[in-house]
This record gives sequence, C-alpha cells and structure tokens, in this order.
Amino acid sequence: MQAVKKWITLTVFAVFFAAGSGFCADVAKIGVVEFQRLFENSDAGKEIKAQITQQGKKMETELKGKGAEIEELKKRLEREALVMSKEMREEKEREFRIKVNDIKTLQKKYEVELQGIQKKLMAGLQSETLKIIDEIGKSGGYLLIMDKRGVLYSPGTIDITDQVIKKYNAQYTKTKKQ
Repeated sequence: MQAVKKWITLTVFAVFFAAGSGFCADVAKIGVVEFQRLFENSDAGKEIKAQITQQGKKMETELKGKGAEIEELKKRLEREALVMSKEMREEKEREFRIKVNDIKTLQKKYEVELQGIQKKLMAGLQSETLKIIDEIGKSGGYLLIMDKRGVLYSPGTIDITDQVIKKYNAQYTKTKKQ
C-alpha cells in the first residue's frame, strides 16, 4: 500500500514538473547595463567629463587667486601689526576674517554650482541612454534590463553596456553633426 502511495506521489510530481516546464518553454532574456562604464566610455560621457573638469579648473583658478590675495593680506597684516594702533589692527583683522569667510562661501557656491552642472548634464545623458536601452530591450526581446549596481552577480554574457555605448555614440554623432 505504501509503495502505491509513493508511486502515485511521484507520478503527480512528474506530471506537475512536466506541465510546469511546458509553460516555461521561452527562455527569459535578461540584460544588465553598467552606467558608470557607459559614462566613462561614451562620447557624450567623455564630453561631459571634459566640461565639468574645465569648469572646475576655472573655478579653482579663481579660488587660488583669491587665496593668494588673502595670503598677501595676512603677510602685510603681520608686518604692519607692530606699527598700527590697536583699533586699526582690529579693523584689519576683521577685514581679513571677512575675506576668509567670503572665499569659503565662494568655494561652497562653486561646489554647489558644479554639482548642479553635473546633475543637469548627467540627466540628459541618462535620459538618452534610457531611450536607447528601451529600444534595445524591445527589439532584442529582453524580459528585463537592469542597472549593474543593483545586481550582485551576473555573467558577462548578459552585459549589454557595449551595445548601448555603440548605439548611443552613433546617435550622438548624428545629433552633433546636425
């Protein structure tokens, strides 16, 4: 009797397993995209990086110039401190502190401004690449395309980043020529 129950149970499992695998005949096509590599290797990403670097150097040069001014002011204050009256020295020290605070404020402003420029440019890049990924997903029959940062493991065969970069570079070149 127990042998019959075992055979019936095995038969039921076999039927469910066979029926279940029949429904899953299509293989789910999944892809991953590494946005960091896309940013570093695409033409638009390289251009964005160059713009941000150029803007950063421009801001840094201005800050260094103001820093040199402050350093000169500090040296002059130290040299002349002995011959100045107490009120005059306090006034000059106050002016010095104000200039130091001004440069710190300017530095923070530049950092925020640079981050804003980066966000704006990166948003445009991301928007365009998402359109391309959508296009690749539809034409390639993908069930799912994910950002590589959210994936703990994936074989290299499902990474479509290079495909996205090629397509984006072609589109970017065409758009730039117009």
